[in-house]
Amino acid sequence: MDIIGSFAVIHLTRRDWLKRAVGGAVLVGFAPQSPLFSCRSASAFGCRCSSAAEDFRYSTQPDKQGDIPEKQGNILVVVQLAGGNDSLNTVVPYADDVYARSRPTLRLDERQVLKINDYLGFHPRLKALARHYEQGSVSIVQAVGYPNPSQGHFESMRIWQTADTKPTHLATGWLGRVCDVLGAASSGTLPALFVGSIRQPFTLNAAQTIVPSIGGPGELRLRAPAGLSDSAYIERLEQLASVARRSDGPLAEHVTRTTATACVQVRKIQNVLDAPQQPRGYPPIELARHLQTVSQLIRAELGIRIYCVELGGEEPGGFDNHAAQRDNHAALLGQLAESVAAFLDDLRRDRLLERVLLMTYSEFGRTIQENGRRGTDHGSAACMFVAGGKIKGGLLGEHPSLLEKENGGLKHSIDFRRLYATVLRHWLGVDPEVVLGRGYQPLEGLIA
Repeated sequence: MDIIGSFAVIHLTRRDWLKRAVGGAVLVGFAPQSPLFSCRSASAFGCRCSSAAEDFRYSTQPDKQGDIPEKQGNILVVVQLAGGNDSLNTVVPYADDVYARSRPTLRLDERQVLKINDYLGFHPRLKALARHYEQGSVSIVQAVGYPNPSQGHFESMRIWQTADTKPTHLATGWLGRVCDVLGAASSGTLPALFVGSIRQPFTLNAAQTIVPSIGGPGELRLRAPAGLSDSAYIERLEQLASVARRSDGPLAEHVTRTTATACVQVRKIQNVLDAPQQPRGYPPIELARHLQTVSQLIRAELGIRIYCVELGGEEPGGFDNHAAQRDNHAALLGQLAESVAAFLDDLRRDRLLERVLLMTYSEFGRTIQENGRRGTDHGSAACMFVAGGKIKGGLLGEHPSLLEKENGGLKHSIDFRRLYATVLRHWLGVDPEVVLGRGYQPLEGLIA
């Protein structure tokens, strides 16, 4: 069987992709850094390999994965906010004098915010999300970050995506490693899917699992992962195909199995998305359309456990508001709130919300002090939203003092990997240490 043949086209419609898959010309999103490779075969792809999988400290062996059966129906939806979301303009400390003095043109006062308590309030464009907060299905996790934070977009985003503060040696993202764990536990399904118009985020880079992307209407993409050009990806895949064709070992077996799984699952995805009935009640916003697609696929029971979507676009991202922040950020917050609220309403109507946890993240927050261009600069810690039917709604963690700055921004009090560990342990049923490389204490009081 010729597993991977012609790579003349990197962008395919769903139907074209299926035709090529059936014909033996399958373009897959398989990471060439797979631990299944021997050092000799890995060297053909430029991988650093002094011993098998030594480049990262993570294990995806089935006997170590810790997948918990009662969690197997739970679904995670991750929303990437690219550019650095301004936490102080999202959940606003309107009663803080330091906030008022630090933001002479950007501050929101007591009359403008949607009050949470006597100190904090939602930005007014978050009204739709605030309604779900009042219903107890949204939690605000405060002051989330990591030690010695980077203020560079690429580096900090890669840290969040790999769950490692020194990510340059890693070929996989934290959700990609989750996919490898889930894939080892359950054959015949795709563990994850990216729904968006940008290149698939690095967080889904897996070593042993295919993670496809759905772009615009009618388009299924299996594009080069982050860090590789499409041409370089094609070249590596051609080398992979050549190695697989000449081998009877685990590499050929793995490529054959994962490609066959992808073909079957992509056909199922196409059938679902071609159905005339779509979930209702979504606004005409790109993020809302992507979450509508996620809802449609959740109902289809395809076994996909992780969905990723994004708001803000490619780097540096729409949330990078160094100037004219008031209107730009308000528009993005409105898109986020209206899209997520429609998604939660949709799932609640059909009693699916208790199976879904949605989580937002951004590479950093913004500076406490506004700059001279009616904007803010790169900061450090920020708040994160977690939503779902089994979330203990409310505030989690203490709001940091605005007098204790970290790189000009908020000082973190919760390591983001503790939040990841919480989701892994208490929602996906996966051992956090397997994915994160070390033990992080899960947060109490987030998941019921």
